This record gives sequence, structure tokens and C-alpha cells, in this order.
Amino acid sequence: MTEQQPHELVNSYPHFELRRYPAHVVAEVHVNTTFDRAGNAAFRHLFNYISGSNTAQQKLAMTAPVIQESGPSQKLAMTAPVLQTGPMPGSEAQADFVIAFVLPAGLTAETAPVPTNPDVRIRTVPGSLAAAVRFAGSGTGAAFARRNTGLQAALTLAGLTAVGAPRFARFDPPFKPWFLRHNEVIQDVQESNAHETTGIAPA
Repeated sequence: MTEQQPHELVNSYPHFELRRYPAHVVAEVHVNTTFDRAGNAAFRHLFNYISGSNTAQQKLAMTAPVIQESGPSQKLAMTAPVLQTGPMPGSEAQADFVIAFVLPAGLTAETAPVPTNPDVRIRTVPGSLAAAVRFAGSGTGAAFARRNTGLQAALTLAGLTAVGAPRFARFDPPFKPWFLRHNEVIQDVQESNAHETTGIAPA
């Protein structure tokens, strides 16, 4: 199993979870393509990075979470999910997207292996309060769009204010049967009104 990105469950609502994510480090690639092709377009660059295409020749293994050493190379856990941000799904037009692998807890932007590929960028993501809705099945743009529409409506009813664009998270490799795949839409929310919600009460 792949190590899961840590988070704290703040509240459970009927249609989403309110979570607190700590600051974390990602390896990311910018691509210009359609929503449904963005993950595949970036995957090779990111997989090569965690497979040792970096100046330290460190390998960040996708089978985790044990840290192993083998000669001069170090194997670390890669953390799920793979995150996609960019324009909202629903169009087949090409656009700019960012695909990111979450790196293991304990790594910082300074201690993460330096990519040899200039297309791969290491970045620290600040901690945030976020709403998340989980769904199984295909992680297509249409599927994410439906869940995002429902999540945004649920946030309004709960008295929470969305901050920034949603993130589209895929937890499973493409060879896993589509009906067993775990996907999420994650939306940062404003801290100030998180504990003064109206409308739908937590479950």
C-alpha cells in the first residue's frame, strides 16, 4: 500500500469531510493538454524523479512507508494521492494544469532530492483547512466535475467559504479496476467561518 497523505478529521458533514492538512512538499510538473490527458502527460516525468532521476540518485519508492537503504541510493515512500489542479473539467480544450506527487512526511523542500529534469519542481505547500468528498470509479474530468458541483453546493449550505481552486486527487494506479479506484475533490475553505457554520450541521 502507498503511504497516505496525513490529515486531521475536523468534522464530518453529510456530503463531505472537513479536514486539516499539515504543510507538505510536492514534486510537480506543469503541462498543457486536456483535463483527462494531463495526468498521463506528467506521470513519466514525476515517476522518473522518484525513481532516481535526481542529483542525489535517491529513489522514492511507491511501495511504502518503510525507509530502506541500498548502497548509495535511498528508497523513500511516495505518498498518495496524485493531485491535479487547473481549469475546471468539462471542456476538451487544451489548458495549463499542474500534476503533483505528494512527497513523504519528514521531507522538506531543502532535503528533498533535487530533480535533474528542469520540468520537475519541488515546492512546499502550506497547511490548510479543506473540505473533501470521496468517490469511487473512473477519475475522468466529467466525474470530478459532478462531484465538485455537489461539493460547492454543500459548502454553501454549511456556511463555508471556498478559497482558491479545487484539487482533484487520484489515489490508485491506472491498472487498478476502475470500480475500485479511490478519488477525491479537495477544496480549501476559509478559516474564519469554519467554526461558525450555519445550515447543515455536522453528521
